Amino acid sequence: MAGLVLFFGLFISIQYFFTFRTIDKKLMQKGPESVSSPSGKYTANAYYEPYGGAGPSSGVNVWVEISNNENHTIKTIYYAAAKSQFSMEWLDEVKLSIVNHESKYTNSNRSIELNVDKEIYHENGLACQSLLMKDEYVTRYQHESTSYN
Repeated sequence: MAGLVLFFGLFISIQYFFTFRTIDKKLMQKGPESVSSPSGKYTANAYYEPYGGAGPSSGVNVWVEISNNENHTIKTIYYAAAKSQFSMEWLDEVKLSIVNHESKYTNSNRSIELNVDKEIYHENGLACQSLLMKDEYVTRYQHESTSYN
């Protein structure tokens, strides 16, 4: 019985109390992708996190952090499995286009345009379901273009 209670407690904690601070950054590697917004107020930086060791079950996650160069704050706005084609481009002062897809596989597209002030993307939706993050962002997206307002 205690194991069942522990399991459900852990499940609820992971599902509803997620923050990007829980990302394991021990193996994180800063990617070459770093782009400044048109006025220089923001800088978008991509980071990579290998997982699964060597072999066919290994992979890499990518996340994008936005640095506000005026008030010196950093926040994560994007987290997904990294695909072979990844790039970022500012469309205007607050809208960042993130391209993340594998051209060989039609269901691999994790590309999105985000307003860096009020939107986030988390591939499997943990940030979308989080009670701790619901007031921090106006719109939260997950894979398959599901959004939570």
